Amino acid sequence: MSASKTPFLRRIRSFVRREGRMTDAQKQAMAERWPVYGIEFTHQVLDLSALFARDAECILEIGFGMGASLAEMAAARPEVNFLGIEVHRPGVGNLLKLIEQNHLNNIRIICDDAVEVLNDAIPAASLSGVNLFFPDPWPKKKHHKRRIVQPQFVEQVHRVLKPGGVFHMATDWQPYAEHMLDVMQAAEGFTNLSSTADYIERPGERPLTKFEQRGQRLGHGVWDLQFAATG
Repeated sequence: MSASKTPFLRRIRSFVRREGRMTDAQKQAMAERWPVYGIEFTHQVLDLSALFARDAECILEIGFGMGASLAEMAAARPEVNFLGIEVHRPGVGNLLKLIEQNHLNNIRIICDDAVEVLNDAIPAASLSGVNLFFPDPWPKKKHHKRRIVQPQFVEQVHRVLKPGGVFHMATDWQPYAEHMLDVMQAAEGFTNLSSTADYIERPGERPLTKFEQRGQRLGHGVWDLQFAATG
């Protein structure tokens, strides 16, 4: 698999910006905490050790939503650095609020297009994990091309993972789970960590969201996939 960057990667965006209204608390968190925990995306390769002021294992979460799960993971694993990417400012503001409330210092945030950040700013073989939880499934067939899990995207995930680093995906949309599995099984340089060669049970390190809890009560399924980079 080529380790080179692919500047043409972003032709079709996997998201639509739906800003929504920010609460006063989110606005205050943005104003006060973004200068401390926010990273301005400049298409330059990041020095992760300098960003966190320490050398430590680093895990990237793409599309952290309102940030509750990322904050919970960071609180549970203070020895790990977490880099979160989200395009929606209310979610960024909410995570900054959670960082302050929980006295977290192991999270940094980028508010920009995750694919461009992955392609341009993340050093090769620098991450122990990449998490992609509940991305937009783009259920209509005409929109499938917008799904973020595509062969070129997976190539870039492989580029930034250390050997043995894990790409963890989760979705509550079974057709998208099947699409993810098909893409990953065809990708070079990955091993499926499922004992049944498909999906895994939700691992303890991925928090159970309120959305999932509600879905479980309604009988909805969630599919987790983990693939390790083989070098």
